[in-house]
Amino acid sequence: MSALPQFLDARDGDAAIRSRDDIAAVLLGTGVVGGALLRLLATPFAAGVRLVGIANSTRQFADAEGFAAETGAVSLRAAEPGRNDNALLAALERSGASHRVVIDATASHATAARHADWLAAGYDVVTANKAAAAGSSGAWSALRSAIARGGTYGDAATVGAGLPVLATVRRVRACGDELIALEGVFSGSLSWLFSQYDGSRPFSALLREAHAFGYTEPDPRLDLGGVDVVRKLVILARAAGRSIDVDDVEAENLVPSSLRECDLPMFLARADELDAAIENRRVIAASQGLVLRHLATFDEKGVARVGLVAVAPDHPAARLCGTDNLFALTTSRYRTRPLVIQGPGAGAEVTAQALLGDLLALKPARWAA
Repeated sequence: MSALPQFLDARDGDAAIRSRDDIAAVLLGTGVVGGALLRLLATPFAAGVRLVGIANSTRQFADAEGFAAETGAVSLRAAEPGRNDNALLAALERSGASHRVVIDATASHATAARHADWLAAGYDVVTANKAAAAGSSGAWSALRSAIARGGTYGDAATVGAGLPVLATVRRVRACGDELIALEGVFSGSLSWLFSQYDGSRPFSALLREAHAFGYTEPDPRLDLGGVDVVRKLVILARAAGRSIDVDDVEAENLVPSSLRECDLPMFLARADELDAAIENRRVIAASQGLVLRHLATFDEKGVARVGLVAVAPDHPAARLCGTDNLFALTTSRYRTRPLVIQGPGAGAEVTAQALLGDLLALKPARWAA
């Protein structure tokens, strides 16, 4: 078995007090997740993580000496318009820290495309952005190579909003076990939507609510089109050593073609155009005693699919509530009964916590008494 790349495993973070004075970080993205991370960085649990740069899509602020997380958003708003990653990286260089970290809390493909370059340049990367690890085979190979050369890549926030699913898949593989099949509900937003949806309220009303809560991707069409779940499925399969690309996954798109190209405000305004088709499927499923759930599957033959499925009330996915994710791993050693990981899989706070956990895992723990 070839050596595995060095991905972070932050599971030992509970109850630990760490010496973290040599971690400097630049935060890219100050939206829902990035904003939640700023709040966590302002707590005592992040003491010693020095924030030296912050940026959104149009502005940036950097100070190699560091600045308080609670003032970062104010400093960013006061900054002159303009973006230049080189200036942010220069602040990391001048920080003198031994761990210089780029935190990617965006959903930008262009930003994700730079992960391998940052790793190769000696920076660590902590990310909630799935676009890099679910990119083309060539991009994935480049990312793995950069990690193998010594970079540290914290990606717990990319799947399951910090549930220990990626760490589990990698540990199972490192022990010589083999993934046979994978099934589950990988989207907290779609889990919430279809556990709530019973026909009493229009699906579009629930969708707007989920978007307002921050459960969905910034553009909910990434959820409804299966894009977000497909990426998670690819990331998990690759972590298990399976060769798969996004194009290999059969994905059902719940968004009508008339709504796929319009801008986000227009889509949200016209979201009621989703209602009739989804209600028809719910009625058909209910007539058979079934409920709709959004499932991802990767079977023994390597066939991967993402989409709506009508399942019986005793199916594990039918019993999910809230934003729970469900990951059922069938392996050579967990063949009779799958290994199941379940828990909240959406929300800014838990996703930000996964980012913070990966940051803290850069330093060995000093356990509290």
